Amino acid sequence: MKRALVIRHVDHEGIAGYREPIEAAGYEIHRVAAHHAGCAALDILSPDLIIVMGGPMGVYDTDRYPWLNDEIAVLRRRIATERPVLGVCLGSQLIAAALGAPVRKGPAREIGFAPLTLTDAGSESPLRHLAATDMLHWHGDTFDVPESADLLATTPLYAQAFARGRHLLALQFHAEMGEDERFEHWLVNDAADIAEVGETPETLRDAHIEKGPAAVAAGRAMIAEWLAGLG
Repeated sequence: MKRALVIRHVDHEGIAGYREPIEAAGYEIHRVAAHHAGCAALDILSPDLIIVMGGPMGVYDTDRYPWLNDEIAVLRRRIATERPVLGVCLGSQLIAAALGAPVRKGPAREIGFAPLTLTDAGSESPLRHLAATDMLHWHGDTFDVPESADLLATTPLYAQAFARGRHLLALQFHAEMGEDERFEHWLVNDAADIAEVGETPETLRDAHIEKGPAAVAAGRAMIAEWLAGLG
């Protein structure tokens, strides 16, 4: 059985809806907390798939979270091997940083369900499954698309996804979320950010109920196709 290693930054941001297609593709899933992993010594090369999840910290928060530098360094080593890497939210930002692209606070937060605009490259990629479905956005940071990567999707404010070849996929949005009870933790922990964008926990909970299942179904189709293309 193939081995997938999930690098998590907080307990309430796991692979959620992506677990089903990953297991269906024949991967045994293992998990490690980045801040407990001793990132500098993390075995980043032997797993068949690396999945880097989200978290509330920023790539630039190295004074508070010095292990972020080690995580970026080991991801750079992994990416250089052209072995599969998937990044979600903070994970996508860490991948961008590992590829030498700037990561920074954006001018505004994106929180809630909204559609993506796919580029031509995105329309020909596994992201095509997301074309007609609102995705969950929950971030205030953004990145420049690395020079070696292809931009796949945007919103009016930010780049939302990029890929490098078949082996690397970075997603700013959360197509894995929509049916996971841990969403309640997001609503409770991020009340100030939710208010900042003019939403309420109640409106987001209703949107999660209404739009979440379709988002997860589209996300699963995307991940299944991406994994199938790894060979």
